[in-house]
Amino acid sequence: MKKTPVAAIVAVAALALLPLVLADNYFLHLLILFLIWVIIGSSWNIMAGYTGQVSFGHAAFFGTGAYTAGLFVMHGGFSAWWGMAFGGVAAMLLGLPFGAICFPLRGAYFALASLALNLILMHLATIAERFTGGMQGIMIMPTFVSKVPYYYITLGMAVATLVVVQSIIRSKWGYYFVSIREDQDAAESLGIDTNRYKNVSLAVSAFFTGTAGALYMNYMGFIDPHVVFSLHDYSVMAILVAIVGGVGTIYGPAVGAFIMVGLQELFRSGFFGLFKYLGDRTGSETFTQAMEVVQHAHVLVFGILVVVVILFLPNGIVGDWGKIRKSVFRSKPAA
Repeated sequence: MKKTPVAAIVAVAALALLPLVLADNYFLHLLILFLIWVIIGSSWNIMAGYTGQVSFGHAAFFGTGAYTAGLFVMHGGFSAWWGMAFGGVAAMLLGLPFGAICFPLRGAYFALASLALNLILMHLATIAERFTGGMQGIMIMPTFVSKVPYYYITLGMAVATLVVVQSIIRSKWGYYFVSIREDQDAAESLGIDTNRYKNVSLAVSAFFTGTAGALYMNYMGFIDPHVVFSLHDYSVMAILVAIVGGVGTIYGPAVGAFIMVGLQELFRSGFFGLFKYLGDRTGSETFTQAMEVVQHAHVLVFGILVVVVILFLPNGIVGDWGKIRKSVFRSKPAA
């Protein structure tokens, strides 16, 4: 059995010690979002990267987990942390019948059906106002004032997700998943129940995505249908995180999450306040207008980044790390 890379252990240790030296709530918030995306990206990766079943609607499972936590408070009067225990289960219970219906169909049907599932849930959450609060959403009081407890809870969940995914991929299930991805007909000829193991993969993926949604509800304290069922903010972002980091790799989604969250915040904040600072110092409206353009340019940059990765690093940063290392550190020819 392969050992966990030393770099991964060092990274986790560094992240665990970070709040001791980084007291800024802004950066802790970014790190919490990064860790949430490690969970979501790893969950999508086990489904699409290892089993070959691409999902365009993973926001459906994220939103289900978030609403499970919120509804526990809204209708049951329980703590939203109980939703942490049941958010993943609710998403998994949604995924199992959905997979049973869609997996006998091959090709793009599952991807399109997952997109439809997400849209259906978003509209149901919108029109069922008495049950979900509709567009007013659900608001809860945060349990902790400090971001540090949320940070450590999210870090623990992210590490647990990576450990479970790594254990599954190195088990018999993992070999079945990869065989289905490579050639479903060949896998069936070897006696593998492909529909069963695609459902297993979906159940694991939905569980962790739903758990991430429940954590988001507890941390942010507010959700509405267009927030947690957003196609762009969650379904598409999950795909980008995995593609940039490396589809079909254990640590690719973690690398992709760091890059994508960093880029998104870089543009959202106008290069971390640089344009605002220059505008205040110079008194010019040009920088203010430039900041407004930059804040909406992250989608374009995401698209360019994905195209570049597909053209030059088709296996993602982690998958093609050997190629990157050779290109950057290759020895120069002697004169």
